[in-house]
Amino acid sequence: MTDIEGSLKMIFGAEEIRQSSLEHLSRYSVLLQMKKGQHLYREREEIVTVYAVVSGTAALYKMNAMGEKKVIFVLGKGSILNEEILQDLPEPVSCEIMEAAEILAIPRKQLLSLMETDGRLMRFLFSSQSHKVRRLYRQLKNTTNATRGEKKMAAKLWKLARDYGKKEEGGVRICLKLTVTQIADMLGTKRETASRQLKVLVEHGLVRYDKNTFVIPNPDALNRYFKE
Repeated sequence: MTDIEGSLKMIFGAEEIRQSSLEHLSRYSVLLQMKKGQHLYREREEIVTVYAVVSGTAALYKMNAMGEKKVIFVLGKGSILNEEILQDLPEPVSCEIMEAAEILAIPRKQLLSLMETDGRLMRFLFSSQSHKVRRLYRQLKNTTNATRGEKKMAAKLWKLARDYGKKEEGGVRICLKLTVTQIADMLGTKRETASRQLKVLVEHGLVRYDKNTFVIPNPDALNRYFKE
């Protein structure tokens, strides 16, 4: 099991937080062991804890008016999940554990207090939130009606390969067990539609898929495909 102080250093970076702040947060933070499929929190819940991923992966998603799930982010080691609750409002999204995870739970009150005196900590949290906003902008670009479904899937798989890929003979393996249903949730589409789109990419030789494992033979070729 990972220690709390080591987890804080990994999340914030040894140079991004003062030692006094690190020691303070260590006294109040806890590590949670989460199983695949568990929810850390759900949309509209009022919580007072900031969560960060120490190991494993978690998905942030929303449900639309039709009761369909739309995954917004898949976040792994080192990611803060819910900086937005520093605003003292209900959670705007739900968080589901995709792979068994160790989650660091930090009381919001303690973070807000430290942000008043630790400028580096404040900058880090702003930077983390800004990174998510920029990712959302890119997602909006890739989810316009003018973009064909298979290109949207190509863009999503390329991003997953970049973030969670491992090079091996024959390409880059995405180190997440992903079903077609989960990919459909990320794209905000039906499973049947995602299955047809995946078939197109497989037929083009851009993706290999077997037993919930995706391999990208040539990430550069996949990148060119969705940008054409």
